[in-house]
Amino acid sequence: MWNQAWRERTWLDLDQTWDLIIIGGGITGAGILREAVHAGLNVLLVDRGDFASGTSSRSSKLVHGGLRYLKNAHLRITLEMVSERERLLRQGRGLINRLGFLYADMKGDRMPGWVFRAGLIIFDLMARKWTHRAYDDIDTRELCPVLTTPQLVGGYRYFDALTDDSRLVFRIIKEAVQAGGTALNYAEVIELLRTSDGQVCGVHLQDNDPQGNERTLELHAGIVINATGAWVDDLRKRIGRQECIRPLRGSHLIFPGDSLPLSRAVSVLHPRDRRPVFAIPWEGVTIFGTTDVDHGQLQRHQPAISGLEVEYLMEAVRFLFPILELGQDDILATFSGIRPVIDTGKEDPSKESREHVIWLEEGMLTVSGGKLTTYRIMARDALKAIRNYLPPHKRFDPDRPVLNPLMFDTIPRAEGLSPTNRTRLWGRYGLSAPDLLFNAQDDELDEIESTPYLWAELRWAAQAEAIVHLDDLLLRRIRLGLLLPSGGRSMLERIRTIVQPELGWDDDRWTHETARYTDLWDGCYRQNHT
Repeated sequence: MWNQAWRERTWLDLDQTWDLIIIGGGITGAGILREAVHAGLNVLLVDRGDFASGTSSRSSKLVHGGLRYLKNAHLRITLEMVSERERLLRQGRGLINRLGFLYADMKGDRMPGWVFRAGLIIFDLMARKWTHRAYDDIDTRELCPVLTTPQLVGGYRYFDALTDDSRLVFRIIKEAVQAGGTALNYAEVIELLRTSDGQVCGVHLQDNDPQGNERTLELHAGIVINATGAWVDDLRKRIGRQECIRPLRGSHLIFPGDSLPLSRAVSVLHPRDRRPVFAIPWEGVTIFGTTDVDHGQLQRHQPAISGLEVEYLMEAVRFLFPILELGQDDILATFSGIRPVIDTGKEDPSKESREHVIWLEEGMLTVSGGKLTTYRIMARDALKAIRNYLPPHKRFDPDRPVLNPLMFDTIPRAEGLSPTNRTRLWGRYGLSAPDLLFNAQDDELDEIESTPYLWAELRWAAQAEAIVHLDDLLLRRIRLGLLLPSGGRSMLERIRTIVQPELGWDDDRWTHETARYTDLWDGCYRQNHT
């Protein structure tokens, strides 16, 4: 669908009046696009970078039910999150998967174990599933043999859900485009168009594709939605509004799966400040996170972990898993995302509200905050708020599936794949999974080293998934940049033989893209930071 010619065709078709223009291609913008398209609206989504290149590819990969919000009696938020998690688990098979958690109860924890268990009872009742269980310290160690901290007094089992965040965003956008919407990455809003009375009525768009010659176009719309997450104030300031977002950085460490082997996630309160931290098995590696610190104004668009954050997280790793004797040299990679939370001036960043907010200001609707799990609720709230700006008689179906239903029948050429791999391909690529396998070369159905990805996925992404830069491919479509040493640098030559012809890049372009990618990886994903 998104091959070499798609970008040129899309730009030629942009010059029209839109019912709705969405700025921001993360999970929030993607959800609004899908809901609006299925309501029959003429919708355009644009992002100045790649789809999901901000927070929506740098999350903790959890589609969680909001258990942590119960301690503050936020029952409504938790109920919404549990309900949406269960919906995604039912309809996103292969992309959203149930994940077992083990909460490790430690001596001196600020929250008594019985309080946590009471929360789990409420949590399970909301999901209408009784899955939690309490364990003593011996049984807890049997469930997780590497959990050898002498402070352990017991544990609690419960279940949440896990996903590949950028693939979830990409599948939502792709299905919305297949249903009639339009989406364009690397298209930057350089100016908001306004009427004589100051109302936003469109955007001045610039092509940020290296081959696009920075062409520009003015587009008009009935309403513009600002869904740029942690960067919503960049647009709000253009209409004279004061900043209200407090950008908080959440950073993570990635360890090879054989260095920190887990069959389920482990959650604990950090020994220093009793903040929740966790270790999560994901795509053959283990993610350990997360921090919650003020990000400030510097390096806002490409966040990176700080040395203090590395040490903070390593302190918890050493506390939980002393038998493994892990050090900073064992870290495979790192990543950081920026949380958009409303600044209320609280001294402790972790106490700021994570609820989503909506403002309608001078003809532009701003949506920010919220969680990956509740993107559908955020989308519907946004569209309700702008109903008077939209054509009449448009119907929003509350029962529409969050993702297109799949049959999960046999895929041609998939006979040699495991059932797990077949389900994973359906979940990640939806109805494009058969085309992916049909276009694969005979030697491309093997997994790439220790990752769950097939070589064929690289070819398909280059053919049909809107790749503009190499980091689009290796950090968001196929997550090799997070799973392989040095971001997969040693494999770039083989990757090149597969994707360069499909992308139509000459040797100079490939050289430029590899340099760009390695600079980005070294600056934002490398394991050693000062």
